[in-house]
Amino acid sequence: MKSKLLAIATILTIVVACGEKRDVRIACVGDSITEGMTIDWQSENAYPAQLDKMLGEGYEVMNLGRSSTTMMINGNFPYWTAKEFTDVFRYHPDVIVIKLGTNDAKLNQWDPKSYRESYLRTIDTFMTISPRPRIILCKAVPPVRTRWQITDSVVSGEVNPIIEDIAHERNLELIDLYTAVGHDTTLYARDGIHPNKEGAKRIAETVTKHLLKE
Repeated sequence: MKSKLLAIATILTIVVACGEKRDVRIACVGDSITEGMTIDWQSENAYPAQLDKMLGEGYEVMNLGRSSTTMMINGNFPYWTAKEFTDVFRYHPDVIVIKLGTNDAKLNQWDPKSYRESYLRTIDTFMTISPRPRIILCKAVPPVRTRWQITDSVVSGEVNPIIEDIAHERNLELIDLYTAVGHDTTLYARDGIHPNKEGAKRIAETVTKHLLKE
């Protein structure tokens, strides 16, 4: 009798667990801007952490940014080779927010053909996750200073148009972080490349507004 009751209790536990609605998982894919480089207390103030707070209950945000990474698979540090790329699949996200392109824009390695092909390949690979996640592309924020061979002319004139074109071609959502953050130097660290805490807040606010607009 006890074994029968135990079996019933186990089944009920499984049924209840399966019926529970889990939080919407959001994976923030990106480079050092996503990771939160130059920002104190990244676990609290990087844009994914601020996004998690803004979305509140019902959402879970994972910071999967990795400093120095490129979208280009033949770049000097492809996101494909980073542990965070594998972590995306382990996380089984419902939403993937992609923000990669700043490091690709370095004049010593920028290759528009490679960038486009790598971006499409990355999207196709993320789409193999089951169930298929909602994929959102983000335009790169503007560099307000030329540093590490990263120039605003390449970001605005070449990188972002490719991202916009891919979003249109694949019918994917697009967030214009370039315009949202803009060239306000008060939103950037001294290097002029990485948004500071307030800049990260602007990114988080923009992504939150997009996610909750429906």
